[in-house]
Amino acid sequence: MRIARYFWDLNGAALRETERVLKNPKHPLFGRRMIALLSRCDQPRELFSILPKREFLEAWPTIRTQWLKRVRRSDSRDWWETLYEEMVRADPRGPIPVRGETPDFFRRLGATVKEARFEKGLSQRQLALRVGMRQPDISRIEEGKKNVTLFTLTRLCRVLGIKKIEIA
Repeated sequence: MRIARYFWDLNGAALRETERVLKNPKHPLFGRRMIALLSRCDQPRELFSILPKREFLEAWPTIRTQWLKRVRRSDSRDWWETLYEEMVRADPRGPIPVRGETPDFFRRLGATVKEARFEKGLSQRQLALRVGMRQPDISRIEEGKKNVTLFTLTRLCRVLGIKKIEIA
């Protein structure tokens, strides 16, 4: 792909620098340059000629976050977001949770915590007090919407008497 087609506002030296930046997702300017490119390009084949699909999948959440900070509404961002979600679902290595979706493990963990809490006859507030958390956090855990640390998981299991959690 000739990036000059999308970076018409850059001189020769800046174009060469942009080519180097776009090949390195860890470069500090990568996000900005990708936002500019994705705003002007609607051809996935052209994008993937300079940035492999897997690197796009790994970099998209960061790009999206930067894009949201710069522009709240963007049809281009929404279009690339949809493409990203479709690619993630079709990835042969298994689906990666799309932002906003709850991973199955968290749902199963939440159901286990909720069931154990019911068996103990505790309200969410009572459990929160015993574990040293806030009630809304217990609610989010039970819904599978909160990623818990190992330390928090250990405290929950100890209070609820959970000996085993099935993760597969």
